[in-house]
Amino acid sequence: MKVLSTLVSSLTLLSLNVLGLSQVQAQTQGFQFQQVPVTVFGNGCPSGNPQPSLKGDILSVTLPQFQITALAPKVVSKSCNLRIGLNVPKGYKVKPINIKYVGFANVPKGGSADLKVTLVFQGKNVPNSSNDPNANFPSGFSNGWVKNVAITPDAINACANPVNSVFGINTTLIARARDVAAGQQTKILIDRGYQIKFTFTPC
Repeated sequence: MKVLSTLVSSLTLLSLNVLGLSQVQAQTQGFQFQQVPVTVFGNGCPSGNPQPSLKGDILSVTLPQFQITALAPKVVSKSCNLRIGLNVPKGYKVKPINIKYVGFANVPKGGSADLKVTLVFQGKNVPNSSNDPNANFPSGFSNGWVKNVAITPDAINACANPVNSVFGINTTLIARARDVAAGQQTKILIDRGYQIKFTFTPC
């Protein structure tokens, strides 16, 4: 009887856990920003309109490749900045908790490249809680790269009323080919835009 009772209790606990998971998933999947307008500006932004989409708790903003190339012996620096409108309906607290972006860098001997990213949310620079959103690519680097950055901003509080806010991503790419061999080039790019993970907490 003791074994049977333990088994029943375990099954009950498992059922409750599954039910709780389903409820959380349903709440997340049921959330929708009222609108997600995206604007871009800067001297390096690719042509084409950004495409935002929300799936579950991930907001993806897809862009054509943002890339720069420096031919020897030049140094090239360009920026592209995004402003993502977040129109939060009444009854939620919402905040971004992670941002992911991927790309590629090819740096010949004697060159270097930098990725510089500043995040802005509700008018404030966003602190990161783990790895640096920036990256440096030294001489001889030639590979893809991934940045997966946990962030810790204050939440949008729309418990009493809808709130319109903005999430900003300022990105600068720098390619240096000052000391590389003639005919070679330094290249760095961000591919497919950005993925932002959110928490949506009902009030």
